[in-house]
Amino acid sequence: MYQIRTYNSIAKRGLDVLTHEGIQVTHTDFPDAILLRSYPLNDTTIPSSVLAVSRAGVGVNNIPVQELTENGVVVFNTPGANANAVKELVVMSLIASSRNLFRAVSWTEHLQGENIEQIVETRKKEFVGNEIYGKRLGVIGVGAIGVLVANDALSLGMDVVAYDPFISVNTAWQLSRDVKRAHQIEELLQTCDYITLHVPYTDETKEMMNEKAFMQMKSGVRLLNFSRGELVNETDLALALEQKKVATYITDFPNERVLELHNVVAIPHLGASTQESEENCAFMAAKQLAQYLQTGNIQNSVNMPNVYLPYTRENRRVTVFHQNIPNMVGQITSILARFSINIADMMNRSKGLWAYTVMDLDDDVDNKGELVHEISKIVGVKRVRII
Repeated sequence: MYQIRTYNSIAKRGLDVLTHEGIQVTHTDFPDAILLRSYPLNDTTIPSSVLAVSRAGVGVNNIPVQELTENGVVVFNTPGANANAVKELVVMSLIASSRNLFRAVSWTEHLQGENIEQIVETRKKEFVGNEIYGKRLGVIGVGAIGVLVANDALSLGMDVVAYDPFISVNTAWQLSRDVKRAHQIEELLQTCDYITLHVPYTDETKEMMNEKAFMQMKSGVRLLNFSRGELVNETDLALALEQKKVATYITDFPNERVLELHNVVAIPHLGASTQESEENCAFMAAKQLAQYLQTGNIQNSVNMPNVYLPYTRENRRVTVFHQNIPNMVGQITSILARFSINIADMMNRSKGLWAYTVMDLDDDVDNKGELVHEISKIVGVKRVRII
């Protein structure tokens, strides 16, 4: 029986998946896998028994991905599981910021004394806002969240333009045909009344909202950031706010610098904070983990390619986690031939510097330990499993 250790409170829906699959949740020091949310695994010694780590969420900055990869450990996340929760918060913030709702409610909460009704009627004009109907929204990044935001904004009567040079086929099928496509980001920056960010944090996207980007925007633009705080250069943002190039900055990532700025709405990282989102993430993380442990198939790994080969318990399956270098598959199959083992089916996929090979064998393996040892001796092989 496989054993999994959890490092956070995992929603019951996820734990039920493991129970149904016959996997034990335990506090053992030598688990087969780890299931967590935001626990800082970077500060934890991870035993060699661990085959996989699954994050019930999208970001994996709390997980030492590079170290785990070098040790042949597959790391999973759950893209899209919290998409609806984030989308709802984005759309709410889009409307609320446009109507100055955050500032107005804060002002009302501090009213004291008599004649409150009169004070409200006299000063409510200070909070006059704008309707979003007919305005142009720019969506930068149309992955699981961006596509939902774009489609919902359309249904609210907005003119929507999206920019994503890496849009997937799956997303393209989901995106409304009425969403316009910007072939260059400049087209979006120069024409939109609202801009919302939905891209991952990478070397290429770091501080993509900087002085150059702000200078191209329409005056009075409202910028929403529910992806990562590091996408915005906060020094350049301060100047853009001061010059009223940016009317309002709405972010789910408050910090000391941002809280010092005027016309900033800082939300305490609530994007995925719904009961439904936590349950969806836990279910997806547990499902992927169980599938990998029991069949070797991989879905939504951040360090390994997606691999799915139909699995039957009639055959013995061998999986090899290895570097993506020439003649690796040839060396593996040569060893199988030396053991007089016939391959019934096989799949090899790569992701950057790493690759994963799955082989179904016609017969059981008599000398499992010896076979694993021989394949493990190949330079570049990190992990060998027989399922």
